Amino acid sequence: MLFNTLQFGVFFALVLTLYTLLSHRRQNAMLLVASYFFYACWDWRFVSLILISTVVDFYVGAWLHRCADARRRKFILGWSVVFNLGFLGFFKYFNFFSASLQALLHAVGVDAHTATLSIVLPVGISFYTFQSMSYTMDIYRREIEPTRSLRDFALSVAFFPHMVAGPIQRARSLIDQVERPRTITREGVAEGCHLILWGLFKKMVIADNLSLAVDHVFASSSSYGATEVFVGTLSFALQIYCDFSGYTDIARGAARLMGFNLMLNFNLPYFARNPQDFWRRWHISLSTWLRDYLYFSLGGNRHGELRTYANLLLTMILGGLWHGASWTFVIWGFYHGSLLCIHRLATRHLPMPQPASPLWQALWRWASIGTMFLFTLYGWLIFRASGTHQLWAMTQAFLHVRPTPELLRGVVKLLFYCWPLLLVQLCQYRTGDLLIVRRAPVVVQALFYLICFYYILIFGVFDAQSFIYFQF
Repeated sequence: MLFNTLQFGVFFALVLTLYTLLSHRRQNAMLLVASYFFYACWDWRFVSLILISTVVDFYVGAWLHRCADARRRKFILGWSVVFNLGFLGFFKYFNFFSASLQALLHAVGVDAHTATLSIVLPVGISFYTFQSMSYTMDIYRREIEPTRSLRDFALSVAFFPHMVAGPIQRARSLIDQVERPRTITREGVAEGCHLILWGLFKKMVIADNLSLAVDHVFASSSSYGATEVFVGTLSFALQIYCDFSGYTDIARGAARLMGFNLMLNFNLPYFARNPQDFWRRWHISLSTWLRDYLYFSLGGNRHGELRTYANLLLTMILGGLWHGASWTFVIWGFYHGSLLCIHRLATRHLPMPQPASPLWQALWRWASIGTMFLFTLYGWLIFRASGTHQLWAMTQAFLHVRPTPELLRGVVKLLFYCWPLLLVQLCQYRTGDLLIVRRAPVVVQALFYLICFYYILIFGVFDAQSFIYFQF
């Protein structure tokens, strides 16, 4: 059941109606049933995976809380980690590692036929697995106490707005909201409707229209022209941002209508000035999860400079692999890890220019944004490439791009769909207010909503397309 379908609209209207009529505890029970139904609409067989993971982590959390012995607590936590990552590894990476092992053995002259299975990847498994794991890890660290209600914990894991593609909520944040009565406010309803409309605009108008051009470029097996590759990669950068942030906006908006607050997942990432700034703005729930539960667990920056760089690289490589079972994702993670290491090395050991005048400060800021965007753009080429051979061929074309009339025409076509997004985000960046539209005069708000509505009505893709991050 996709957010951008009439089916979901009817489902959510029914859920919201029942929600407003029920008491707090009955709201939770109804939301849990609705969330499992929502997930079962993709494949009812995989509901059992969520149920098993939820039950295991609930009781592991209670066991951890009662146990005082440090060694036993590590052993107990290990059960949760191995169990969850075992499920994730089997469904997501079994064939990848099997095929990679076969290729490695073949390269050294050993003719081996490793096993492969026809495995269907459960939708959203990476998201709800990380969500559930954060609960036991936080209890292990004594940062939270376990909830007494299995139903409340199950709802925090399976809550339908965020279950399939995030944001990856921290246990302490969402469980608190589940356990306490929510209040539906006028401002919350207005903000929720705003986020849903804006998310639908980004998904149906920008992402789904650009997907046709992106698929055409990256599905080609012929030689690649520099302009074609650059415009195709730029289109994908806008597509994946609008697709994923659009999903997050709709998820946060739906939650706000019910009195929940889901964390911000995107904060103008293409206005980042350096690699560290980018990961503070892009997929915030994943980047902070990797920082808190992986990077810090590896030692962070506490064991010397060389170990810090190794931890950064390993964290980003595993973050790349989290996105999918492909060597291009591993390369993408290594690429961004290398950028983080280079930036850290430069800021610590090289003198950085400090422009004195406001004009030079502005020029330096926009030059930094433009440079970082180009690095990010090439990262998306790595991410979207179908394999290492295509990546190599497209890289050569990407590095030879030059300003041409064809390039200008390609960018103008993108602007036709994207100009409302660019205008709003420039205002958001200048003011530092992501809800600047909500605080604008009534006339400006009305104009904005009319443009979004008519753009969706006239140019929106109503042949419901899945969200990109469902495959991760």
